[in-house]
Order: sequence, then structure tokens, then C-alpha cells
Amino acid sequence: MKITKIEPILCDSAWGVWVFIKVQTDEGITGWGECSDHRGCTYGLLGCVKDLELALIGKDPRPVEKLYANMYTLARQALGGVALKAIAGIDTALWDIKAKALGVPVYELFGGPYQDKIRAYWGHAGLYRTRIADLMKIPHIRNMEDVYALGKEIQSKGFTALKTNIMLSGEPDQTPLQDNVEILKKIVGTLRSAVGDKFDIAVDINATFNNNGFGTVARAMEQFELMWLEVDSNDPAALLELKKSTRIPICSCGFLSTAKAFDPFLNMRAMDIVNVEVAGCGLTEARRIATLAETRELNITPYNAGSHLLTFMTSQLCASVPNVKIMGMDIDAAPWKDDIVTDIPDIKDGYIHIPRKPGLGVELNEKEIAKHPWHGHRG
Repeated sequence: MKITKIEPILCDSAWGVWVFIKVQTDEGITGWGECSDHRGCTYGLLGCVKDLELALIGKDPRPVEKLYANMYTLARQALGGVALKAIAGIDTALWDIKAKALGVPVYELFGGPYQDKIRAYWGHAGLYRTRIADLMKIPHIRNMEDVYALGKEIQSKGFTALKTNIMLSGEPDQTPLQDNVEILKKIVGTLRSAVGDKFDIAVDINATFNNNGFGTVARAMEQFELMWLEVDSNDPAALLELKKSTRIPICSCGFLSTAKAFDPFLNMRAMDIVNVEVAGCGLTEARRIATLAETRELNITPYNAGSHLLTFMTSQLCASVPNVKIMGMDIDAAPWKDDIVTDIPDIKDGYIHIPRKPGLGVELNEKEIAKHPWHGHRG
């Protein structure tokens, strides 16, 4: 079997763009991956995919980890988020091909599954409803009554956990810290009132503040008994300082893409929960990161802010490693999200059931994708 073509396929996601990777072979088996780039360097990502295609054409797709190493070596002098995303999308598509050729789900290649279903949380709860509700054809959030209604809606759909962000404040990184804190207290307090004390709530503030700001937010959030506070830091010592300053569990490292990048954070035990995103790591490296976290007795929480394909990819990771706390996904999404795939995730009572079909367990519908072309990032 030989690789004959690698191409990126773009689809408008309303929020940004879903970037799918299609890898074709001379035996008619097609592999799919996703490395969606919502707000950043999509054109650079496309160029990286083209560079990597030139190196992989004619190669057997089945020695996946060898090909991952080849791609990594090719990109090492320009290694970064864009190159690693391109590698991640291709890597996952190669695993899809290998599993399809053998007639098994991807997780079977890794000795899985560890579990038949994985607890899931509703990600970015409320964010899209404050910014692009019309595009997504979902209810608007304009006030705390709407936030309360959202909490009730999430609970009514069987979920037992959610993750929310700073919203109703314009651009958080351009808003005074104390104003952000006051808004966030109202949002989380309202959600807590809606869902009750037994429901898990996480808060993600990304890299909006420096470590002093993170500490201020953590102190304000302690009253709400969060599942975790999620922050992104490039400094493991600073992150450890934050972790020691609060009783809220700290989740981090979602922006990192390799086990080598995670290692100093894990060595210092700088976080309580490890965020792993398959769109940025690929299955090869995501599993290495999960294993590295397990050696430190740490759980991972894979997250998917992309399409259903990425949910299937993330499910394969979760089924193949033992240390998954919970996985997250965006439920609010473009109204054509279901149309562009052959299968949708099986979610019941707050759990996603692992796919049983060969490969990733899903195919893309290119005719439907073509109906939603991407025209560039929206402001």
C-alpha cells in the first residue's frame, strides 16, 4: 500500500474553520484527520501540509510512528504550532488507514479499549451564544437569566459537567482584571445556582492574564468548588506557584503538542490535570503524553473544540489509555455539523460511547462540506 495524495479540506465552522486532512492510498483506503485552526494561522497550516505531502507520497502509510518521526525530523528547524498541527492531522489519518486495513477500530491497535464509554462535559458553555449565536442558530446569551437557562438546558440533556469562559465582557484581555473577575463570579454563581452542587463546573481562562491575574481569579473562584481552573502558561515554575496558591485543581498545557514540551511541566507536577488536544498532537504524540502523565499519577482531560470527526479522534485516544478523567467537546456548533459526517457521536446521559466501526469510526461527506466553504477568519 502506498500514499498517493494528501490534501487539506476546509469547512466553515461559523466560529472559524474546520481543517480536515484526507490521505489517499493506491488500494482505495482513505484516512481522515482533523487539525482545526479556529482563529490563527490557517494558510500557514495549509502550506505545511503541502510540504509534508511531498515527503510522504509513495510511502507505505502503515508504519505510522516511523512516518511521524520522519515528519518531525523534516519540520524540526521550523518546529512550532503550525507545523505540529499539520503533522497531527496527517498522523491521525495514517492511524485511520492502518486500522481500516486491518478491519478494527484504532484503539485496538493500542490494546484497547480500556472502557466502553467516557464521561463527557459540555465545553465553551455560553461563549458562542454571546458572540455568534445568529451564525450558529442557537439561543443568545445577553444576561444572567440566559446563563441560568443555559445551565438548566445542559443539565436537561444529561450532562453532569460543563466548562465555561469569561463572557459578556467584550474582549477579556482588553477588560480590567477586576471587571472580568466580577463578571465571572456572576456567571459561575448563576450556573451553580442552575445546576446544583453535585454538578461539575470548570472555568477556562486560557492565557488571558499573567500569573498574578490567574491567582486573583483563582481566589475569587474558590467559593464555587470548581472541577478545575484551566490556564495556559509557558512557565512551569509560574504554573506550580499558582497551583500551590489555591485549593482549586489546576488544568493546563492544552496549547502544547509534544511529550517533550509537556515533560518539564509534568516533572514539576505543575498542574493537577493535564489537558491534551488531539488536533494539535495527533494520536501518536497524544498517547505518549498520556503515558508520561500516568507515570506521574496524573489524569488527562482531552478536549475537542472542533467537528464530530475530532470527537471520534478524541474518543479513540480515551479508549486506548487508562488515565482519562473526562473528555470535553463543544456541543454548540454550526448547524451543518451533523451533515458533514456519516456518523455522529453516541452521547447518552453525559457519556460518549466509544465507536465500534473500523478506523476512527466515521467518514466525511465531501459534498456537504463543499456547501460550506471557508472565506477567511472573521475578526
